[in-house]
Amino acid sequence: MAILVTGGLGYIGSHVVRMLQERGDRPVIVDSGTPGPGLGNAILIDLDLSSVGAVDEIRAAVVEHSVTAVIHLAALKQVGESVEHPARYYSENIGGLANLMLAIEGSAVDRFVFSSSAAVYGNPLSLPVGESDLAAPISPYGETKLAGEWLVRDCARALGLGVLSLRYFNVAGAGWPDLGDPQSLNLLTIAMDAIEAGEPPVIFGGDYPTADGTAVRDYVHVIDLASAHLAALDYLAGEPVVDVLNVGTGTGVSVRTLLDSLVSVSGSTVMPLLAGRRAGDPAEVIADVSLIGAELSWTASRSFADIVESAWGAREWRRRHDKAPAR
Repeated sequence: MAILVTGGLGYIGSHVVRMLQERGDRPVIVDSGTPGPGLGNAILIDLDLSSVGAVDEIRAAVVEHSVTAVIHLAALKQVGESVEHPARYYSENIGGLANLMLAIEGSAVDRFVFSSSAAVYGNPLSLPVGESDLAAPISPYGETKLAGEWLVRDCARALGLGVLSLRYFNVAGAGWPDLGDPQSLNLLTIAMDAIEAGEPPVIFGGDYPTADGTAVRDYVHVIDLASAHLAALDYLAGEPVVDVLNVGTGTGVSVRTLLDSLVSVSGSTVMPLLAGRRAGDPAEVIADVSLIGAELSWTASRSFADIVESAWGAREWRRRHDKAPAR
């Protein structure tokens, strides 16, 4: 089956692409990034979805490669940056998605998986947070994800598509050493950068109403997340539904526990440094994953220890690879 994967060169996208290839599907990647090891033998279309002419290029690719399903991952994803540049986020995340939906009108595409985010919940009123709970994003990034859910829902009804919007929680780890995440601004990557520089990783906030005073998050391994995309595609083959699903573990891990584990795995002697809270950070965010388990028979299988060990292992692999002499 030919599957259009937007953002297929990115951290999550490269894992999805590799898993699709391993099971015999044919990924058609749409991305304006630099090709990396995750590309394999996938078809690559160098394109910014929000650019002029994108609709015609995608439409032609869908026909040429007989695409019947789409996994839409391409987006700008930094919360802080979205506050500083909201128009850019709306242009890329909503404008690009609208172009994609226009391009598949009248095509053979009948399945669509949308990359959403737990950022749509903002500060949850109760835990664990479920799909029917209030969606009240507190950043332009979260707002674009919620608006994206509305857009794909409305297009699904108009076009007769099956659509699942996956609300990711905190994604980390590496499924393969060459597909680690060296560039994103998430907690684990920033902490690894600090340890490599001989500096203490920073814990923002030690006075939250949690067991150890630090914020608690639901960390899901990127391989588990990628497998959720494949499960969503398979489910839509038999059930042309329109739905929203959380993707997490249902278990919270404190920032201190995560960073203490990273320090141990890395062999570092630098201990985490406690700093003040960051504005807008909720004390605790944990997913209710009962719905995805019931509908897709999917559950996360990797622990936070697996996440930390694989992330650090990928970092070490990259360090050795970068230092290897050219041949």
